Amino acid sequence: MKVKDCMCTQVAWVTPQDTLTNVAKVMQTNHIGCVPVCKDSQKICGIITDRDIVLRAVATGKNLAQTMASEIMTQNPFTCKQDEDMQQAQNTMTQNQVRRLPVCDNEQRVIGMLTFGDLANNGQKIGQQQVCQTVEGICNCNGQFKNAE
Repeated sequence: MKVKDCMCTQVAWVTPQDTLTNVAKVMQTNHIGCVPVCKDSQKICGIITDRDIVLRAVATGKNLAQTMASEIMTQNPFTCKQDEDMQQAQNTMTQNQVRRLPVCDNEQRVIGMLTFGDLANNGQKIGQQQVCQTVEGICNCNGQFKNAE
């Protein structure tokens, strides 16, 4: 099975100059927890999750209306190609503990997203055991939690 058989093709994205308030609105409007950050021609340069906004901006006291996406985005995110085998994409997700992979064309333009949900929705085709192993690998935290005191 190929990534193109599982991925979502409707992708919202933001620019590096967008404020975090706008990024959060894009997430809210589209019911998503992650957006690619794209330069000209929808070429990916980063990625922002809802968790990034909380930990890198809210928790550090940044003004969301004045902070740009480029200030907190993860640069050079892991990506995959639409013709890539699902096993390879799942390995990328597991090895790097990422829940979402932007799908890019040969010019690094975002053409889709592959998410946890896509794996779950295609579990019958991918194989339930393989999906479970991927989810387990992505979520592995080695039982370590840190409490703020």
